Amino acid sequence: MSAAAQSAPWAVVFGGPSPEHEISILTGLQAERVLTAAGHRVVPIYWSPTGEWFRVPDATEAKDYLEGAPRDSVALEVRLSGEPGIYRRKKFGAERVEIEAALLCLHGGVGEGGGAAAVFSLLGIPATGSTLFAGAVGMDKLAFGGLMTAAGIPSLPREAVSTLREPGFGGPYIVKPRFGGSSIGIEIADDIEAARALAGASVHLRNGAVLEPYRPELVDLNIAFRTHPELEITQLEKPLRGESQSALYSYAEKYLAGGAGADAGLSSAPREFPAEVAESVHEAARDLAARVADVTRLTGVVRVDLLLDEATGELFVNEVNSIPGALSLYLWAPQRPAAEVLVDAIVEARDKRIVFPQAGFGGGAALRAAGGIAGKLVGFDGPRA
Repeated sequence: MSAAAQSAPWAVVFGGPSPEHEISILTGLQAERVLTAAGHRVVPIYWSPTGEWFRVPDATEAKDYLEGAPRDSVALEVRLSGEPGIYRRKKFGAERVEIEAALLCLHGGVGEGGGAAAVFSLLGIPATGSTLFAGAVGMDKLAFGGLMTAAGIPSLPREAVSTLREPGFGGPYIVKPRFGGSSIGIEIADDIEAARALAGASVHLRNGAVLEPYRPELVDLNIAFRTHPELEITQLEKPLRGESQSALYSYAEKYLAGGAGADAGLSSAPREFPAEVAESVHEAARDLAARVADVTRLTGVVRVDLLLDEATGELFVNEVNSIPGALSLYLWAPQRPAAEVLVDAIVEARDKRIVFPQAGFGGGAALRAAGGIAGKLVGFDGPRA
């Protein structure tokens, strides 16, 4: 699509209240440059960790965000009622920021978990990153694991850390935040009591934690898919572990191993690409990615994280990332230009919007039949003395 075909600029939205806030900034700045270089009009919007929104200057650098919004940023208002939209604050009143569609670069937290999808739906602005419902299932590790099991997609056993019941499999365990991502807060526990202690002590685990069997022989593999103009799948990547050879593939190895720069730990992280594994593993990975796309209903650009037992060839789906780091552009590089991947995702969000049933479906029948509310409260006040 040419820039002239846009009726209004596209927004690139990044930051957000998430532990992955900094990586979101890097992804957003990359995406802004890719779209601008391709001739598209872009409005970069920064969502601060404390909830403020800003229209930031064009072509900012990562260092500009070390102390919050960059200099010369303009505060924005997000209005959900009256005339919904994003507004630029002015001395007298506010001016609507015209946006045709938004590319969401909000990793983790409410961004990737569906919250941002809900906000932009209420704003009436088409946005990438899947629907509220699909994003929420993808972010909830327990729900996602249950979905994989129900769909017959191979994955490791996964259960909630509970004080009410014992797990259905023995330790040692990997303990993960139920609603987190990017290896933040992941720990190893020898037994269930240690897992419960971690779940109570870690700030990352207190809102919910899940257990998986710890299998150190498994290696990480990544593959991505996109859903527009049709389902397409990348080649398979094998991240290479750092010199520390830590027990788990850490946040630092994912995002900091490549050194400083906008693509740190993403395109420049150590890896095999394509992964040096048997062709049968490549075929199985493509099949699993297609099955994940089918059952989750995730849209846009999505990364699927896999685990491989190199001795047996068994392949498991581990997690899904509905807004992956760098939007997985480095995985698409051999197949598609970065601008094409981003533009197609925006066009999909704009032209193939998923609309759910709206309020008022009952046509007032239930309200007319309700009668007086006071009569319905009988018995709500508990047993009589």
